[in-house]
Amino acid sequence: MKTRKLTMGQAIVQFLQQQYVERDGNEIQFFAGMFGIFGHGNVAGIGQALHQYSDTFRFYQTRNEQSMVHTAAAFTKMNNRLRAFACTTSIGPGATNMITGAAGATINRLPVLLLPGDIFSTRLVAPVLQQLESPSSQDYSVNDCFKPISRYWDRINRPEQIITALPEAMRVLTSQAETGAVTLALPQDVQAEAYDYPSELFEKRVYTISRPRADEGLLNRATAWIRESSCPLIIAGGGVIYSEATTQLAQFVEQTGIPVGETFAGKGSLPYNHPQNLGAIGATGTPGANITAREADLVIAIGTRLSDFTTASKTAFQNPNVRFININVAEFDAYKHAALPLVADARVTLAELATAVGDYRVDAAYAAQIEK
Repeated sequence: MKTRKLTMGQAIVQFLQQQYVERDGNEIQFFAGMFGIFGHGNVAGIGQALHQYSDTFRFYQTRNEQSMVHTAAAFTKMNNRLRAFACTTSIGPGATNMITGAAGATINRLPVLLLPGDIFSTRLVAPVLQQLESPSSQDYSVNDCFKPISRYWDRINRPEQIITALPEAMRVLTSQAETGAVTLALPQDVQAEAYDYPSELFEKRVYTISRPRADEGLLNRATAWIRESSCPLIIAGGGVIYSEATTQLAQFVEQTGIPVGETFAGKGSLPYNHPQNLGAIGATGTPGANITAREADLVIAIGTRLSDFTTASKTAFQNPNVRFININVAEFDAYKHAALPLVADARVTLAELATAVGDYRVDAAYAAQIEK
């Protein structure tokens, strides 16, 4: 087996720059670079590696750790979760400043890779500057705060542990259903420790972003529900945009006449002046969207987690006979509101529903109400 002797910091940077994703035949490098602020805990390892490989992996100096995670989340959102940034910080407050951004990324299903510096794994020099000490255990550090807000969390106490940790991190980061913040806590001493890594760790890896299709039986039931409905409503969430399904959504609503309310993340799913676009829905929604939601007998939620702002704390839908169809790649979200769950890609599912519903169109009275 061929090996390369590298510090763990060097190995991480070399690995990151070889990660790619592919969707619909289009391949793109996943990491656009790394944001960071250097300090006690990330200079000798990650910092040295970023300097050494600056020609092939971009580093961007920031001024605040929280803002850099928010920026990373905004970047991946604007790239439909097909590209991302890593973020590096020092030990202690540098790391904890990322907590709000990390929570936001996980809540909104946005992939960001967090690489906070951590205390010495050997413990020989403990306590280090800004180390959180506990009388009950020497295994704690402030980076444990990231556990409940990370989709994947690991502390790398040996340089060879990244051989399994990095692929696991990428599995989560490229998952359309389970993505969010991924935290790899990197002890200061281990970052600079050398190891003979297998060369295959640094070979180009391409992760295919698939478009899962809905169960045929459930799709047929959804079709029947749509055709039976008299006051249907679509809620368009961020998943419409991430799936690049805006064209399919427009075609579906123009074919059927079904109106659309948008979540915060779903803004732009339809042009703002589209006849079927009722605007924002829920607690901060427009009167048109909320009146329609109140009377709807069928709600088709696409790519949304149906938060309290969207559902007005579950008071928005007041028709006693209302039914829900949830189209979502995340099973967790698809089952909300006791919905008919179409655990599938939004773009593919909208295209299939458009074919399945055939000549269905909302009646003239409902269409006239929407136009008002």
